Amino acid sequence: MANFEQGCAWAEGEYIPVGEAKISLFDWGFLHSDATYDVAHVWQGRFFRLADHIARFEASMAGLRMSIEQDRAAIETILTECVRKSGLRDAYVEMICTRGLPAPGSRDPRTCRNRFFAFAIPFIWIADLEQQNVGLHLAISERQRIPPEALDPRIKNYHWLDMVMAQYDAYEEGADNVILVDARGNLVEGPGFNVFALRDGTISTPARGMLEGVTRRTAIELAERVHYVVVERDIPIEQARDADEIFITSTAGGIMPVTRLDGRPVGNGLPGDATMQLRGAYWDLHRDPAYSNGIDY
Repeated sequence: MANFEQGCAWAEGEYIPVGEAKISLFDWGFLHSDATYDVAHVWQGRFFRLADHIARFEASMAGLRMSIEQDRAAIETILTECVRKSGLRDAYVEMICTRGLPAPGSRDPRTCRNRFFAFAIPFIWIADLEQQNVGLHLAISERQRIPPEALDPRIKNYHWLDMVMAQYDAYEEGADNVILVDARGNLVEGPGFNVFALRDGTISTPARGMLEGVTRRTAIELAERVHYVVVERDIPIEQARDADEIFITSTAGGIMPVTRLDGRPVGNGLPGDATMQLRGAYWDLHRDPAYSNGIDY
């Protein structure tokens, strides 16, 4: 019997232990980073906003002129079965579409058969609970994020080398993680997370140049529900440094406080009241059947 203790993957029509999942060396998803993906999560046995993640995955595939045999219902079934077979109650669940392999001797992407993969593994945190309780230290990088004129950032992709190099810069400064900027010096996003800044009761978040995260959308909805004004706009570096509160959002951790930016305290240097209010509301939402659905293990 297969051992799914470390997680379960789906590839080529089969459910297999995650450690046995493989991709061809010649798949353009590997050779060219020619792929799209999306990540949902399971918390305490319930998927959170799974339909929204699958819808974004389908939109990303359409944006890259990719298609797979599986429709929305089939994708949901495969993801759910990966979680069920693994037995994981808290899981990181990824769906992937690669360009696939071209016809022998061809460099024409139209000859590729796009391929679908999925897996469920134990939940992954951008910042663990101990870090979240004290707040993150982020650095603002001088490196620019890939501009939207080059590739629509709403298409989730693996083009992360700009972010990885910026992370190394941040680590050398003693920071936990990094925020990249656009060509005009406005904050854009970090590796796998969106950014929010609170100043004088108004919450701002970048309007362009970044992936429009599902957790980002959830944070906006929750903030407006408790009557904060939320504005999508440019956030210059100096305005970020003057913020009363900063938080980041990600499927891999929810709503997380930032208490230092470029080595300086944010506000009073402690997780802010608004951030913690939204963080609590976010995790409470995981029990709401309007936003989550349980898994029959």
